[in-house]
Amino acid sequence: MSEPKPSIGDTQLDMPLHNEKRQPDLRFLISDLTSYLETYLPQKQVSEIYRAYLFGADAHINQKRLSGEPYIYHPIAVSHILATMRMDHKCIMAAMLHDVIEDTPTAKSQLHEQFDEEVAELVDGVTKLTSLDFSSREEAQAASFQKMILAMTKDIRVILIKLADRLHNMRTLGVMRPEKARRIASETLEIYAPIAQRLGISRLRHELEDLAFQAHWPMRYRILREAVVKHHGFHKELTSGTLAAIRGQLMREKIHADVVYREKHLFSVYRKMRDRKVPFSEIADVVGFRIIVDDVDACYRALGSVHHVYAPRPGRFKDYIAIPKASGYQALHTVLVGPHGGPIEVQIRTQAMDQVAESGVAAHWNYKSGEAGSSTARNSIDWLKNLLDVQKDSANPMEFLENVKLDLFPGEVYVFTPKGKIIVLPKGSTIIDFAYAVHSQVGNHCVAARIDQRMVPLKTRLHNGETIEIHTAEKSRPNPRWLDFAVTSKARASIRSYLKNLQRQDAVQLGAQLLAAELQLYGGTLEKYGQQAIEEIREELGYSEFDDLLADVGLGNRPARLVAKRLADGVVEEGDAGSGGEAQPLAAQRVNIRGTEGMVVSYARCCHPIPGDPIIGTFHPGRGIVVHHATCPNISDMRKYPENWVDVAWESSITGSFPVVLRVEASNQPGVLATVASAIADAGSNIESIRTDDYDGRISVLIVTLSVHDRRHLSRLMKNLRHVPVVNRLTRMIG
Repeated sequence: MSEPKPSIGDTQLDMPLHNEKRQPDLRFLISDLTSYLETYLPQKQVSEIYRAYLFGADAHINQKRLSGEPYIYHPIAVSHILATMRMDHKCIMAAMLHDVIEDTPTAKSQLHEQFDEEVAELVDGVTKLTSLDFSSREEAQAASFQKMILAMTKDIRVILIKLADRLHNMRTLGVMRPEKARRIASETLEIYAPIAQRLGISRLRHELEDLAFQAHWPMRYRILREAVVKHHGFHKELTSGTLAAIRGQLMREKIHADVVYREKHLFSVYRKMRDRKVPFSEIADVVGFRIIVDDVDACYRALGSVHHVYAPRPGRFKDYIAIPKASGYQALHTVLVGPHGGPIEVQIRTQAMDQVAESGVAAHWNYKSGEAGSSTARNSIDWLKNLLDVQKDSANPMEFLENVKLDLFPGEVYVFTPKGKIIVLPKGSTIIDFAYAVHSQVGNHCVAARIDQRMVPLKTRLHNGETIEIHTAEKSRPNPRWLDFAVTSKARASIRSYLKNLQRQDAVQLGAQLLAAELQLYGGTLEKYGQQAIEEIREELGYSEFDDLLADVGLGNRPARLVAKRLADGVVEEGDAGSGGEAQPLAAQRVNIRGTEGMVVSYARCCHPIPGDPIIGTFHPGRGIVVHHATCPNISDMRKYPENWVDVAWESSITGSFPVVLRVEASNQPGVLATVASAIADAGSNIESIRTDDYDGRISVLIVTLSVHDRRHLSRLMKNLRHVPVVNRLTRMIG
């Protein structure tokens, strides 16, 4: 079957900049669509699409768009965009019906009855959530986006319909209020254009970006467009000469190829100016050339041919055939030194690669089996599986949306596992991102890593071509500080999820300990009050599980003494039936700090308490207990709120390392820092940080943060330091 001629839909997609003044008529007729569909679909399938059109037209019969035209023009236009991508008939039927559930009384079950389950599921996947239970428009949008992405993981055509829907809305954005148009344009640049790029659909992505650029910054768009048109006019003769030279050399070497002149889309030029902070006059690669050949072997032969005509610029060659981009994109990229010394960008690819570059995942998707038909589709499937993992680890739709945005970076870095497998990550990714890309459990238990046989910190950024080896330990677990340098959505979502689960477990344990201590004030225990009393207070306070109540107690969101008092007041024990009155508290009980409570017990950084110190605990809602030194000046204000105090004490046997800060005044002479550090090491302590300051020219003041086990360890360490001849004065800093 011959390829259909470009119609009004793909003319808009490929329209060159210098023809932009002649905008095509965007109102498609159903006859235009069916004529186009007949070029690649059987008549029976075209008839099914027409039946969907009749259903949609009837459902939208009294509805109009803001432009005043009948609403059905929009579904026809969306279907036409998908037809130019040669989508299957079920996808185009769903596009024709994509707004009937959201904007008309039509139910999903009606679509199932009238058409089939496949079409109904596709339409439902594109439909936004309309619940009124959201606290903000942003939250509702995030929830709708999450629903759409989850539907996309089942059938990728959901996002293709949504992208076509967004493209037509962007084409007709001129009727919107400027502030609403800018908001939609911003969302397009942040989410939809990057998704199109991630799926390899470059034609659609480029138009989305340019339309969003025009809506968001209309003045910048107009000025830049005029500059580009003028630039092309000045360099028309040079461009024609370069094109002829490349074609001539390829013909002499008998390489069959189509050589085309291509213009960079406006937003790409603007982004390069913005990122590099340079004016338009310094952006030389506004245009380029694309060479389309028959096979991979011809790609490399054509590369040698163009390098014979013009010298290549060192360091500007990229082989995306050997190592494709994450989207599946393949091509050879080279930059040549042109006739007058200016750069010439050249892309070389096969016909199949060109089709994938333009249509991405839509080019090779088997819609009958729902399976990947190419590496591009398989890469997309891998990405979708990753999104499922991110969704499971995200606490809410807003967090999921932010995580997905993080994963839509345009830049990529290619690294290798020890067995030679390529892992593609966003630029700026670290060892932690690589570990989670290999497997969630590898990330969770990561303790060390090697890059090309060199030991490196976990926060080390990765570069192209490096081989990464991860070392794990069964008892290791994610550290909250990893979030400071983790980049990918999978890594960040996995770390957050693990820490939240860990915090809940710790909070439940601490809550049970706090509640037990408070119940002892009334001479009882949870076992004594019984399961019925526990269930009653759980229901009364609105918790689905008793552990949820304990977790809130442990996190400081609900005072343990009030829960204990409610239990004591609400239970009449055997032998006390006639006593009446409220339960009376006994002597206060302490909560013992073992040092293993996890994330719900933290130690104040202002005073750095260590085992053996007199301590006091304060509740901070959502964080649990913060332990202070009893003499810390920062707790003076807290004494006004005794209800937030917790009577705490150190366990008799406690292990671990605790930070402490010392102020060391030492003689200002060469080697003083090494001398002090050596004395600290001899005492079995590690220095976490150190800063120096001149006191009066003769005395240096060292503020040293180091780790100790308890007060006795600190005492030995300070004794060591006082015996150092250069040390004049030594004090521990509290508060």
